[in-house]
Amino acid sequence: MKRRSLPVAAALATAALLLTACGSGDDKSGDNDKIAGAGQGAETPKESASPSGAPAGDKPDGVDVSLPSDMDLVFDWDKPKDKNEAAAMEDAANFLRAIYRGVDKRTTKDAAVTAYATGDGLHYAEVQINEWIKGGWTAQGTRRHYDATTRSAPNGKSVEVAFCADTGKFYGKEVKTGKVLKTKPSLKDFGYYKVVMVKFPTGKGLWQASKVFVETEAEKCQ
Repeated sequence: MKRRSLPVAAALATAALLLTACGSGDDKSGDNDKIAGAGQGAETPKESASPSGAPAGDKPDGVDVSLPSDMDLVFDWDKPKDKNEAAAMEDAANFLRAIYRGVDKRTTKDAAVTAYATGDGLHYAEVQINEWIKGGWTAQGTRRHYDATTRSAPNGKSVEVAFCADTGKFYGKEVKTGKVLKTKPSLKDFGYYKVVMVKFPTGKGLWQASKVFVETEAEKCQ
């Protein structure tokens, strides 16, 4: 099976951002019972200024996280039995949807971004979206997420959601020309993520990404 990824310049720039913006491939949080960033509070999410025509399933918290038909984020993982961990995992997926919705809409101010991210997680989302915008790219294809695990903090207010991502069929596309940019398959297609989700204080079941750690070129995800 052949895999394609972002153009070399885009892939290298994005990889550098993943490592320097909010985490490192040398992250050792998995070796400690304490979750990094677990004590961080959540900020109030901003509601969408106007309703959209997205299906109800695309608005899990009343916020539109729908993506264009040619941009597919697949979450191939099992829901945890723990209610909080299941909710945190689902909103970690919504956090990623929000990022690529921002890429599609060419803005970091979309309601989905501010709903599903806070603190360093919001900074991470803004940096990623801005990098795509600066490069003049949007995305096309399928980005697959799998091998997910969850780990709760003792206070029950944060959950670490860890997973692999395969971007081998997720292409960069020039906004101006519509040209799809492809490179040869490589280890750069695989990343290992740890996203610390914090519970929004209203108790309505909303979780926000507060920290993001990424290991690029993750061999364990091949």
